[in-house]
Amino acid sequence: MSGTRFEELEVWKRARELTARVYALKRGGALARDAALCGQMCRSAVSVMSNIAEGYERGGNRELVNFLSIAKGSAGELRSQTYVAQDAGLLDAQELEQLRGDCLTLSRMLAGFIKYLQRGDYKGHKFRSHSNASHTTPFEY
Repeated sequence: MSGTRFEELEVWKRARELTARVYALKRGGALARDAALCGQMCRSAVSVMSNIAEGYERGGNRELVNFLSIAKGSAGELRSQTYVAQDAGLLDAQELEQLRGDCLTLSRMLAGFIKYLQRGDYKGHKFRSHSNASHTTPFEY
């Protein structure tokens, strides 16, 4: 990958924005009344961005794909939790639509990144040699 930091990945940036949105809901809304659900939603959101970062920092393609898959699962978990919040009347329709849309977008981005890595010859930056040092990965994932 051309970058050396997970912070350069668009998918990580989007996961960070989602996490900030979930924490904002925790601070200012009805969601805060259900501490258990609120905490689980925060953990799911943090898990998405954390697993992207951890997989990238491990430096290998196989590890990255594994952690991206875990991140994708956490995005699905958060999306599922929005239905619990909806059924409990803890989030309004606009908040629900935004969160679900963000989760779906992240899931698609993660799936695309995983497919890219699985079909490519990129092995990870810890395996970089002079012959593949210029190999780049699109950072829109």
